[in-house]
Amino acid sequence: MKKLLVILALVGAVSSANAQKEFNRWSLEINSGFNKPMGPLTPGFLSPTLNIGHVDFGTRYMFNEYFGIKGDIGFGNFNEAGGDSNSPSFSTNYSRINLQGIANIGRLLNFQNISPKLTILGHFGTGGGRMKFEESIITNTEYDYHYNFITGISPQYLISNRVAMKADISVIINGRQTYTFDGNQYNAPYPITTPNSNPFVHATGTWWTGTLGLSFYLGKHDQHADWYLAPDIYVTKDELQSQIGEIKDMLKDSDGDGIPDYLDKEPNTPADARVNSQGTTLDSDKDGTPDHLDKCPFIPGPSTTDGCPVEEAINEVDYLKKAINDQYLNVYFSFDSSKPLNYSISSVQFISNFLKRNPDVNIKIKGYADELGGEDYNLMLSEKRAMAVYQLLKDSGINESRLSFKGYGEDTSVDKSSSDARKMARRVSFEVQ
Repeated sequence: MKKLLVILALVGAVSSANAQKEFNRWSLEINSGFNKPMGPLTPGFLSPTLNIGHVDFGTRYMFNEYFGIKGDIGFGNFNEAGGDSNSPSFSTNYSRINLQGIANIGRLLNFQNISPKLTILGHFGTGGGRMKFEESIITNTEYDYHYNFITGISPQYLISNRVAMKADISVIINGRQTYTFDGNQYNAPYPITTPNSNPFVHATGTWWTGTLGLSFYLGKHDQHADWYLAPDIYVTKDELQSQIGEIKDMLKDSDGDGIPDYLDKEPNTPADARVNSQGTTLDSDKDGTPDHLDKCPFIPGPSTTDGCPVEEAINEVDYLKKAINDQYLNVYFSFDSSKPLNYSISSVQFISNFLKRNPDVNIKIKGYADELGGEDYNLMLSEKRAMAVYQLLKDSGINESRLSFKGYGEDTSVDKSSSDARKMARRVSFEVQ
C-alpha cells in the first residue's frame, strides 16, 4: 500500500509538470553534399564514389519530443567518374519529393545524459522522382519517372535555440525504374537484342546521398521538440519531500491496529482490540462488550459479568474453546500469500491473550488454501500460512511447547467459482487441545 501511494504521488507530480510543457514544433531544413548511384548502370559506365551534386530542402513538424513528420524535395546530378576510369561521359539530372516519418532516436535512447546538445533523427518515407538524361543514346529517351522509398539517419548538434547543424546519410530505392542511371540502356534483367526496343521491364534502382546542412527552428518558445526535456527530470528535492510528507501523514496508524488513519473509522481503539478491515472494534455477540474485554465474546451477556451469561456458571475455557473450534476466530491471507492481512492479525492477539490467561490450554494451528492452483502447491502454501501464525504466537510470548501447526491444503467446502468464498478459504483456523 505504501509503495502504491508513493508511485501515485510521483505520477501526479509528473503529470502536472508534463501538462505545462511547451516547445516549438516546426523547422526548416537545407542540406547539400554528395550522391552515388549504386546501380543499375550501363556496362562500362562508372560514377565517382563521392559525387558533389546534391541539395535538398525540407519542412518538419514534430508531434512531441519523439515523433514527427516532414516533407522534403531534393535535386542533383549523376555523371561519369573522372581520372583513369575510361568511363563514357553521361549527365543525369534528378529530382525527388518525399513524405517521411521522423523518430528522435537520441531522445528515445536518452542521449541527453551523454550530451544535451547531441541527438540523432531517424527517417523513413516514400515519394516519387524523375530523372532527365542529357546524353542518352536511346532514341527519344529523355525522362524516367518512378516512385521511391527513402530511409536514413541524421545526427544533429545544437548551435543555438534556433539553429542546429545536421548531417544525413540516406538510401533511396527507386521503384519501376525503366532505364539505367546513365540513361543508355533499359533497366532489364536480360540483354536487349533489338536496339531501342523497350522490354517494359521496370526494375529497381538504388542510390544514396550524404549531406551536411542546417535546421532552423520556428516558433515563439525557447526550445524545439528536438531538444525539449520534460520538467519531471528536474523535480526538486523540496517538491519530492513535500509529496512524501503528505504520504507519510496518510499512512499514520495512531492506534496501532494495522489500519492507517485515512482508512480507520475508529482511530483510537486500544492496542489489543480486535478490529475489522475498517478499524472498528469488534463485538461479535453484539452485547455491548467489545471482544477484547468480553470473556464470552460469542455468547451475549451483561458487562457486569464481563460479557458472559448470568444464568450459567462462567467457564471461559469452555466458551472460548467452542468459539475457537467452531472457527469464529480466523486469520486471513491474500491470494498466493503467506503474510496475514493486517486487519485479521487481531485474531492472533486474541488467541495469545486467551493462552496467557489459561496456561493449561494448548492450541493447534490449521492452515488452508483455496482450490486455485496445484494440489501439492496448495498444501505447501497452507503449511506456510500455519507456520506464519505459529511464529506470531511465539513472538507474542507463547511457549512453543503449547503450539503445533499443520497445513491441510485446499478447503473444498467452499464454492470454487465464488471469489468471496475463496477469500474465506485462504485462512488459518485454530483448535483448542
